[in-house]
Amino acid sequence: MMAMQQSESRLVIEMVSDVVCPWCFIGKRRLESALRLFQERFPDLQKPVVRWLPFQLNPDLPEEGVAREDYILRKFGPGGTGHYAHVGNVGKEAGIDFAFDDITVQPNTVNAHRLILNGARLGREDEVIESLFRAYFQEGAVLSDTSVLAAIGERAGLDRAELEVYLASDEDRDSVLAGDREARNSGVSGVPFFIFNRRIAASGAQEPETLVGAMMEALKV
Repeated sequence: MMAMQQSESRLVIEMVSDVVCPWCFIGKRRLESALRLFQERFPDLQKPVVRWLPFQLNPDLPEEGVAREDYILRKFGPGGTGHYAHVGNVGKEAGIDFAFDDITVQPNTVNAHRLILNGARLGREDEVIESLFRAYFQEGAVLSDTSVLAAIGERAGLDRAELEVYLASDEDRDSVLAGDREARNSGVSGVPFFIFNRRIAASGAQEPETLVGAMMEALKV
């Protein structure tokens, strides 16, 4: 995954993420800011391409997910909801109003990643990612429910009836699982994780200036 060393003439940014990761939502906002800065500074360069790669924070969850309250208790112990106070404050700085208390189910995210792959094929990858983040973190949507995922995809500009057929199948499931394994085998243990032209990597929801620096290094600007 990280082996390629030759510079690219056009910047390709791959973001390894999971849709239930609040830092990934923040990372998306910071990447958007970084892309604006990059375009302002280098208007003659082609607009970078952004691709999203799957990662499951909780790959062992059942397909229907688990109660959010039980998940938080197991992960952080009593009073674990306080863990999200800091990320909530950082989210506000990035323009995100997290509604953690509205989340009732911690989902298995394989089907959500399948929805992203489907959106990518139809040229709506960013819209699907945005719709998923907003639905989960700001509306408490149950992402383990395929009918909910179909509605989220529809809001991103996809055909709902086609999505319902797609999500009822196993199409792309193996691709999602393979992508998750590839990320882990390449050393990714947490997300967000940014890869620039498969030459430079940055872990975590880095500040926009840091991401711009990585972009420049990847292109040798």
